[in-house]
Amino acid sequence: MRLEYQILIAVVLDLAFGDPRWLPHPVRGIGWLALRFESVARRLLGDTRAAGAFAALSVYVVVGSLTWMAVATANRLAPQVGDLVSIFAIYTTIAARDLADHSSAVFRALARGDLAQARQAVGAIVGRDTDRLDEAGVARATVESVAESTVDGVTAPLFYAVLAGPVGAMVYRAINTLDSMFGHQDQRYGRFGWAAARIDDVANFLPARLTAPLICVAALVLRLRPATALRILLRDGRKHASPNAGLSEAAMAGALGVQLGGVDYYDGEPLEKPTIGEALAPLAAAHIRTANAVMFVTVGLFVVISVGVRAATIHLWNAWETIG
Repeated sequence: MRLEYQILIAVVLDLAFGDPRWLPHPVRGIGWLALRFESVARRLLGDTRAAGAFAALSVYVVVGSLTWMAVATANRLAPQVGDLVSIFAIYTTIAARDLADHSSAVFRALARGDLAQARQAVGAIVGRDTDRLDEAGVARATVESVAESTVDGVTAPLFYAVLAGPVGAMVYRAINTLDSMFGHQDQRYGRFGWAAARIDDVANFLPARLTAPLICVAALVLRLRPATALRILLRDGRKHASPNAGLSEAAMAGALGVQLGGVDYYDGEPLEKPTIGEALAPLAAAHIRTANAVMFVTVGLFVVISVGVRAATIHLWNAWETIG
């Protein structure tokens, strides 16, 4: 089965089933592996950037090798088995349904006026303190999470699946997982996690810049504010501390006509973030549903374009070889 069909089936599976908790998920294995290599690296090299780079690169190599061996072994058993393993691997790297489910749980809690439950629900998808967030703060945190995770949870793994199949998608998922585990500016990971954070920035560079304009197109499809989305993307996309996350957040803020960023608390300490977007409307629960709609349309556009470009490129290459 061609990779393009494997990717399409994987996307359909994610939209249909998400991430069932009973299903063994490779990300949990990646997390376990990361902790083992962290322990080894710290014993050998101490709390240094070199130790963090050694641990991160070791995880990427092991994850990529295991994925390649699993697919190759399955293909030797039967091509159909290889297809199933490839589809499953790609499917586990995509999180569109889970992102929508988690953010929708926040929406439902806000819609029924249960702020305490909304704070608890948003705490599952953001790293900031949630105990002092009001309704607008909860909505803002959720919209920001949807915007950022549209890239690292969906379009980026799809991008690497299109480029390098299940191995590419799984290595990207390892990169993103290690950034979540090691990429913290705290006493434990300030130096050790430097490599994981920088590699994640590099890995997301192209996917973020391909996704943000598609958010503007999604705003057009959904009859939101496409012109504002593009304007805010160009104006505020580089304000974020991350070289990538600010792009999708800016496009989403413009599409929804809201302002993101501002003061957040982490471990009780305030952190002033640059504001992104314009407060054309006060942030509310309804913006979470709209952000999810934008996310789904953006992902649909990304899948159609990326898979289409891959198929067309292969067709042209084959035609060129035939002529040659």
